[in-house]
Amino acid sequence: MSPEWSGRLWLGPDYGLILGIAGRTAPHAHYAHQLMFSPGGPITASLDGRVTTAHRLFIQSRMPHAILHTDGEVLMVYVEPGAFELDLLQAALANSELSLEALSSTLQQIPRRELEDARVERALLALDQQLSGKVSAQALAQAAHVSLSQLERLFANQLGLPVRRLVLWRRLRVALGLALGGSTLTEAAHGAGFADSAHFSRTMKQLFGVTAGASLRNLQLTLLPL
Repeated sequence: MSPEWSGRLWLGPDYGLILGIAGRTAPHAHYAHQLMFSPGGPITASLDGRVTTAHRLFIQSRMPHAILHTDGEVLMVYVEPGAFELDLLQAALANSELSLEALSSTLQQIPRRELEDARVERALLALDQQLSGKVSAQALAQAAHVSLSQLERLFANQLGLPVRRLVLWRRLRVALGLALGGSTLTEAAHGAGFADSAHFSRTMKQLFGVTAGASLRNLQLTLLPL
């Protein structure tokens, strides 16, 4: 099994879907909840150090894992924990048809999770506005009208990530869209606020266990509307 990925990627504002051939990955952990469905042969993966083989796998946010083997096409769902209640998500996906169209429709219909604190919403808005350049955690705290330590606690409690890690995750999402949309890796990296393509690739390897080249070269992107 090679590290190359191929197939179709549908990228929405708070979820992504892949239908295609999944490549082998190094151990990694990412912010998204991930579900994997294999209608053909089973998937073999290491989940938090334990090897599991199944036709359907759920990988919770930030769980260390690695894809070891797949046989044929796999359907993968990635969803933002900050946007979806886990119980609602799992119940809806359990009753959905397994196709890009059906899963996308199902995800669009699930009510989004409301943040408990408007200060977090203000900080996230400021974060997205700064992604193409340097993101200052202090500036985000000022936009939210809280101290830096308060902002870190709010992000950890309500989003499950510290500020710096969430900045990297959102940068990566922007860079993926740019790279798959036709930009070079260097252009995509700079457009998302990474220092260079090497920084983009290191982040990709850390969060998804593959290099940008191996994972993006043969994926066809469809950007989904808000």
